[in-house]
Amino acid sequence: MAKISPKYLTAYISPAVAYQSDRKTLKYLDPEILASAFMHCEERKVDKSGCISFESRKYEVGLTFIGCKVDVIFDPADISELTIEYEGHQPFKARQLVIGERAGKRPPLPEFMQKEPTDSSRLLQAAAIKHQERKDNYTPAVSYRSVSKEGEGHV
Repeated sequence: MAKISPKYLTAYISPAVAYQSDRKTLKYLDPEILASAFMHCEERKVDKSGCISFESRKYEVGLTFIGCKVDVIFDPADISELTIEYEGHQPFKARQLVIGERAGKRPPLPEFMQKEPTDSSRLLQAAAIKHQERKDNYTPAVSYRSVSKEGEGHV
């Protein structure tokens, strides 16, 4: 009987048997490296207050990055903390910006700037005046003013 080469035997064995017969030791990756492989990345522009907008939330990045486009590295399952990367700087964490109770309340508008209820419309007033002018200047094609009443003469 002819001897079969080992390279042809691998086509006939199950994956479990092939895995168990491998003599090489398994190499496990560092969990941090593995987690970073599945992170998502998006680019955002830092606004004039040093913040970025991400998923309808504000994150404080820093005033040194105003106007710059930074890379946002995030886990889609947890966006409470983002990693910000910018060329020439070490990656750092950015947390969601929370405006607390100590932030000042908006002052009331001065009285002259507040909305007032309207009594009438300037547009409607102008239209009424224009209508009255047209009515006053209207002359009919036939005038019966000169026709006298009955008994005062012949028509």
